Amino acid sequence: MSLVAYGTATATDAPELANNGFWPPLDPDDFREQHRLDTTVTAPRLVTALSIAMASVNRQLSDFQAEQMDAQRGTADLIPIEPWQIPGHHALLYVRAVFAEAHAQLLERYRDYSATDVGDERGEAKADAAEDYRRDARWAVAEIVGRNHTTVELI
Repeated sequence: MSLVAYGTATATDAPELANNGFWPPLDPDDFREQHRLDTTVTAPRLVTALSIAMASVNRQLSDFQAEQMDAQRGTADLIPIEPWQIPGHHALLYVRAVFAEAHAQLLERYRDYSATDVGDERGEAKADAAEDYRRDARWAVAEIVGRNHTTVELI
């Protein structure tokens, strides 16, 4: 079983997921298309993964959001951008963080059930891919709040 589409993906007709008003709402069909998820992932499972990922990323960004709200910035689009940033920079990174977190969850849930060596290898590859998506989510959150991606300390 794979999470990569082979031309079989169709619209889920899942409704847009409302957010907290500060961050943008999320469209499950955009997630399916951007991450090339086929219809093996059912619409309810897709919506659940996105909802949980949205809650997780919102929690991670709660202090940042509160700071922005205190500065009278009611949405992510009102956050001032640096000259090197593009319009919608913060919202774009937010969507990346949520989509990456949701994809990581799905990869962990859709591991092969085969007990053969090939099934084990596929499962390990999916676990590695899930960690890559989680790293992408962490980096997007770090970028939003202005933190470095990694911290290195000499021992």
